[in-house]
Amino acid sequence: MARTTSMRRLLQEKNNMLNRVVTVAALAVGGYLLSKQMKKGAGPSHGSTVEESIEVNVPVSSAYNQWTQFEEFPRFMDSVHEVRQIDDTHLHWRADVAGKEKEWDAEITEQIPDKRIAWRSTSGVRNGGVVTFHKLNDTTTKVMLQMEYTPEGPVESIGDALGAVRMEARRNLERFKEMIEARGRETGAWRGEVTQH
Repeated sequence: MARTTSMRRLLQEKNNMLNRVVTVAALAVGGYLLSKQMKKGAGPSHGSTVEESIEVNVPVSSAYNQWTQFEEFPRFMDSVHEVRQIDDTHLHWRADVAGKEKEWDAEITEQIPDKRIAWRSTSGVRNGGVVTFHKLNDTTTKVMLQMEYTPEGPVESIGDALGAVRMEARRNLERFKEMIEARGRETGAWRGEVTQH
């Protein structure tokens, strides 16, 4: 009986030591990858890219039309407090970025009804990207988001290395899907065209 108890204790100690070794190794690898990612971003030209997509059960025109309602972005983008449309191609944003409220201006550089909307920031937070709309059938659309941004400071760089922006983009698309599918139709539309310049 005493031998069985001491064998169990010895096995438990070995398991505990193995778990500690695995934990330390995982932390070391994570720290190495994080520092490598941050070193890559040390230069001023460093940018990160996010690509996410989702299928929504509405016609392509409904998905596109709803996305043109920029001032409604706070309804499905958690960190966005306000988007103010200044004119057909200029927007003012106010949002939380890595826990800090920031403001910036953006310009729509291309807009083709039912196809794509591209933008770039013109002040503040550096970002740009494109949202494309792909008709899968008469009632289903694939919405694809591609975004480039430049993290500012160590907190944003760490969040970027850990995939925070990618996860937020994914959640935003999921909330967009929930919102448009629950309503079944768009709240408005802007069908004008903007060409790149």
